[in-house]
Amino acid sequence: MQVQRDNRSLGDLFATLASQTSTLVRQEVDLAKTELTQKATRAGREAGMIAVGGVLALGGYLALVAALIIVLSQFIPLWVSALVVGLALAGVGYFIIQQGLQALRRLDPAPRQTIATIKDDIAWAKEQTK
Repeated sequence: MQVQRDNRSLGDLFATLASQTSTLVRQEVDLAKTELTQKATRAGREAGMIAVGGVLALGGYLALVAALIIVLSQFIPLWVSALVVGLALAGVGYFIIQQGLQALRRLDPAPRQTIATIKDDIAWAKEQTK
């Protein structure tokens, strides 16, 4: 088996290492930005679900209030329809809010891919300096 020799000077090797390390750091920063942007976009989407659920729950609350007013002011079957609509909207709103909250709890904000590649980069840099 033949061993290859690198005829570059020590200064050239360190210059190459510094250049590669600089490039690597820039790439890691770009990866972290991309990863965090993706996670922020997803968190925004889940927050939107919570907002939609909140609006529906508010509509349900208002319908329940209208049903109560109707019941108190006149004892006719109109209150039954307002009560059913109010309960349905409140139930749907509650369900949507719970779905959004569960999705946000599952969301991991840490840039895991970047952390893993930085660990690999550290191992590579240590190997290069041996």
